Amino acid sequence: MNLRLTAFSFFISATAACTFSQAATREMTLDEAIAMARMQSVDAAVALDELKSTYWEYRTFRADLLPEINFSASAPGYSKQYTPYQLDDGSYTFVRNNFMEMTGEISVSQSIWLTGGTLSLNTSIDFLRQLDGERSSRFMSIPVALTLNQPIFGTNHVKWNRRIEPVRYEEAKAAFLSATENVAMTAINYFFNLLMAKENVAVARQNMANAEKLYEVAVAKREMGKISENDLLQLELNKLNARSTLTDAESNLKSNMFKLRSFLALDENIDIEPVVPERVPEIDVVFSDVIDKALANNAFSRNIRRRQLEADYEVAKAKGNLREISLFAQIGYTGTDSEFSRAYNNLKDNQVVQVGIKIPLLDWGKRRGKVKVAESNRQVVESRLRQETMNFNQDLFILVERFNNQQQQVEIAALADTIAQKRYHTNVETFIIGKISTLDLNDSQAKKDSQRQEYVNELYLYWYYYYQLRSLTLWDYARKCGIDADIDRIVRR
Repeated sequence: MNLRLTAFSFFISATAACTFSQAATREMTLDEAIAMARMQSVDAAVALDELKSTYWEYRTFRADLLPEINFSASAPGYSKQYTPYQLDDGSYTFVRNNFMEMTGEISVSQSIWLTGGTLSLNTSIDFLRQLDGERSSRFMSIPVALTLNQPIFGTNHVKWNRRIEPVRYEEAKAAFLSATENVAMTAINYFFNLLMAKENVAVARQNMANAEKLYEVAVAKREMGKISENDLLQLELNKLNARSTLTDAESNLKSNMFKLRSFLALDENIDIEPVVPERVPEIDVVFSDVIDKALANNAFSRNIRRRQLEADYEVAKAKGNLREISLFAQIGYTGTDSEFSRAYNNLKDNQVVQVGIKIPLLDWGKRRGKVKVAESNRQVVESRLRQETMNFNQDLFILVERFNNQQQQVEIAALADTIAQKRYHTNVETFIIGKISTLDLNDSQAKKDSQRQEYVNELYLYWYYYYQLRSLTLWDYARKCGIDADIDRIVRR
């Protein structure tokens, strides 16, 4: 018996030494796994890319509110063709044109936030050279012109964008922070899957060693006639089952090792040794406080607000399309001469005022119908938002109850695991001296294994609920402060 145990121990040691020579072992705590996931995982990179996309959309919106300066010009254009010309008697003839022209303009435009119109200041110069007949050159200057384009009774798109876009950006920032907590939750899943697989391997190895030891003891007892043939066969079957279970557990360990390694973007030659969390923070949360923090910080409240504004915007657009009235007005000065410098002398007034109206006299209710559709869609959105708010509050209440209960569940599972371990070891010694049957021994082993798995699972649930609370409230309950980040610095790195 001692020779067999020595050989088995040597085999296990040799296998471990071979494994270590091929791969470096790295101990990893849950906090380290979470921190690494937030820095290196693909999920974290996706969350950052989504934030950057929304950030630059918001920057574009802000830029649209600022004055815009443009320069436009046409390169020398050449034209040599016949064009129709009306004579004094009303008849038409064709005249030949042969000329070259160039234009240049600088404009400054600004959206008018209050009215939704556009105000622009322009200066331009046009050059025309006649190439046939009396060859000549002419310049036409517009030193300054002030232009107003203003829709009347229409939808003020600038006003609505100023209301919607900041809410959308705040929603994106909160969604990014929640996404980082969701990355932590995913890391918790992979970490505890690996931890459970590791515990299962440890249990399976212990069970196999115990099964081999008990079988050897049973063989000796059978030779002395102290146990039945049936009990001996049962213990031999236990030994075979223990080997099979160990093989499955080791395969499952490798699979979960690969998944966590891949998620954390670690080298495939690193073997992760997950460390069981020694303790859980003692935190009690109150639903009223949680719901207040969630509504103040979570992207959900911004999402509700944005969708309500967008529904109102669609109704406003539909009503604005019932009639179209626009005002165009331009005042300024212009001058013309054959020389460039004199084109800015003797300037004359240049004024244009134009009001355009488009009112449908008969459209068979099409525009009114679009208003009704937009209003109905808004009612649908409002109903959905009410239902989603109720579901959000309900899910948050259930989460708070589960989390507050989970700490006690962890304590109970830890105590049950300790008791089951002691009971099993006691039953092993008792079986050796022949005081209990194989059925009692098998029962204590099954309880030991299940209680260990239950303890690890309760730890997993605690940390999963904890980070789920953080994700929904964007509040760090351990440090008692909000979860925030320097978004501008993050998107520019």
